[in-house]
Amino acid sequence: MGRLLLRLLINAVALWLTTLILNPHVTIQPYAPNDTAAFILTLLLVAAIFGIVNAIVGGIVRIVALPVYILTLGLISLVVNGLLLLLAAWISGLGGFGLHVENFGWGVLGALVLGILAWLIGVLLRPFTGVKK
Repeated sequence: MGRLLLRLLINAVALWLTTLILNPHVTIQPYAPNDTAAFILTLLLVAAIFGIVNAIVGGIVRIVALPVYILTLGLISLVVNGLLLLLAAWISGLGGFGLHVENFGWGVLGALVLGILAWLIGVLLRPFTGVKK
């Protein structure tokens, strides 16, 4: 359970940094404007939604599209991750708040930046978490 919460926090921080880097094309709209707690809760909610979408839908797509992954030497993963980010943005936006991505191109770039930042934060935190790789 601790690793799950740590991954959620890492993804939330990576998502926040992604929105800072790609602003105004990828943004977070909190459920209550000008409220820091609402912004943090929205980040955590969107990170959880993205994690669930990535685990369930992403897992199925990666299994079904394995021949395409092999054919494109894995480059199709950029498109898949962009679509998963757009799906997470759509799901989180159903309530009128959450992640907003301008278009597919920004979704692909956002997913790339998000993945790199989450990996980098995970590597930086590895000495403190006791996880060995």
